Amino acid sequence: MDYTNLGRTGLRVGVAGLGCGGSSRLGLGVGGDMAGAVDLVRRAIDLGVNFLDTANSYGTEEVLGRVLAEIPRDSVVISTKFSAHKGKRLIPAAEVVAGLHESLRIMGCDCIDLFQLHGVSINSYDHAVGELWPALMLERDKGNVRHIGITETAPMDHEQVMLGRALDDDCWDVMMLAINLMNHNACADLLPRAVENNVGALAMFAVRSLFSSPDRLRAGMVKLADDGKIDRELAMGDGPLDFLIHEGGAQSVIDAAYRFVRHQPGIDVVLFGTGNPDHLAGNIASILAPPLPAEDVRKLRGLFGHLKGVGLDFPTTYAPTV
Repeated sequence: MDYTNLGRTGLRVGVAGLGCGGSSRLGLGVGGDMAGAVDLVRRAIDLGVNFLDTANSYGTEEVLGRVLAEIPRDSVVISTKFSAHKGKRLIPAAEVVAGLHESLRIMGCDCIDLFQLHGVSINSYDHAVGELWPALMLERDKGNVRHIGITETAPMDHEQVMLGRALDDDCWDVMMLAINLMNHNACADLLPRAVENNVGALAMFAVRSLFSSPDRLRAGMVKLADDGKIDRELAMGDGPLDFLIHEGGAQSVIDAAYRFVRHQPGIDVVLFGTGNPDHLAGNIASILAPPLPAEDVRKLRGLFGHLKGVGLDFPTTYAPTV
């Protein structure tokens, strides 16, 4: 595993982070059981993963609690999240703080390394920074949380306006943002500003469903062509991204997806999620692999640099809060 500093937090984290949500939810979302989920997290830690990201809404904090009971607390960095709003209802600070304490109870720990406001929309940002952030700072001062971050509602904010405002305020230690092979507008502005402000950046949506299935990728490319967003010729082949797979290049589209995101300047951790133990080593190996060839990256920029909002589907196992 390669390790890096997570922005200004001082936390030393592996560049491959285990995401405990998504559609798989450590296997719980696809028919797995608690024992299998616990074993999957154990295997990830054995492979060098030390950044574990969960959330109140994922239903996987109990899994991490069982793992934490078996290992030294300082051997992993725990990140969890709580929503700032549900629909149009702004969640009051007392409810968010209560959620933080519930997470502490479920995971059986005294302090959460990173507590993030989850899926903050542009309409709820003023509430997040004006009401929730001060309350969380008090929790930090009490020793219940070490650092505070914010995550975007990527499918609903293709321009990433909310994170732009968050960087203006410069009060968040970490941000979680969407980036993938065909959605990399964050590279133009957000990531350079994050580097300048020393804000940690967690990458989500590196693969999700679009790049995990050839059929979905083909259907997605056809839809983009139908909408006039890419050339029709690019959507006609069976493997529209197979130009990335060659000697000296990627081994698969998934391999390319992880490698592309991992080596974008400013990205600290690439989050990956799975319910299949056999996929763990492969995902980690891709994140640890060298950058894609420069010519392949230039081609990706030329073909898809204008796209926004591609590959940002909601997980199928829990409802969005927007």
